[in-house]
Amino acid sequence: MPKSARRRQLEQAVLLPLDWIEERTGIVGGVKYFLFRNVPRDINWMQTLGAATLTAFLVQATTGVFLAMYYKPDPENAYSSIQNITHDVTLGWLVRGMHKWGASVFIILMFLHMGRVFLFGAYKYPRELNWIVGVLLLATGLFEGLTGYLLPFDQTAYWATVVAININGTAPFVGPYLASLLRGGAEIGPDTLSRFYSLHMLLIPGALIGLIGLHLYLVVRLGVSSPPWSREAAGGEPEPEPPPAKTGLVQPRPRATSLRGRPD
Repeated sequence: MPKSARRRQLEQAVLLPLDWIEERTGIVGGVKYFLFRNVPRDINWMQTLGAATLTAFLVQATTGVFLAMYYKPDPENAYSSIQNITHDVTLGWLVRGMHKWGASVFIILMFLHMGRVFLFGAYKYPRELNWIVGVLLLATGLFEGLTGYLLPFDQTAYWATVVAININGTAPFVGPYLASLLRGGAEIGPDTLSRFYSLHMLLIPGALIGLIGLHLYLVVRLGVSSPPWSREAAGGEPEPEPPPAKTGLVQPRPRATSLRGRPD
């Protein structure tokens, strides 16, 4: 059924901003290629753990922006600002709960994703660099969780951070300097809280975004690996494509050919 002139005008009006961006940047075509690129036919739901981890990170980034609008990073007002978010701000309890429990979900999904990559052998050639980037992402994500744990500045957060900093301080050679750098002085105080807040909100998220961008680029460039039980992973021929569905139309019969290749 042909489209009406009004519908064509409406579609052109909707697509005009995307066409304008695509003509100048080419980003629309890149996003379309990323979303609709070819992947092996024998992948399963276990290959979606990476996308689930990315979704958890986006949820953390979004809820963190809203929490930063009301949070006050100083020892006198940090805990009261958290209570204000939880009890007084509209849907603040939901946003804070998503951010608090989402941090655990994000880290758990990273471990599951890396476990799947290891068991499937997807870290081998030519994806070694992507595995290294994933290890850096795991370490950076754990450090993000550590810096965020102090921000409520209650008794649990304070003493858990004391234990964490003291553990880092036992490292050989650089341990004492690292502990002093994290504390911002001889003991945990206002400088520690502001330092952890800046790390949690600025430095570590920037590093995570950069590493995630590199990780996704390598995934697109190198492709998705097949499960170890598939024919392609075992070095065999990939599974044949299914025959096209019959449409009910009469197909012309091919002419018979002789051994010489000429039609009889």
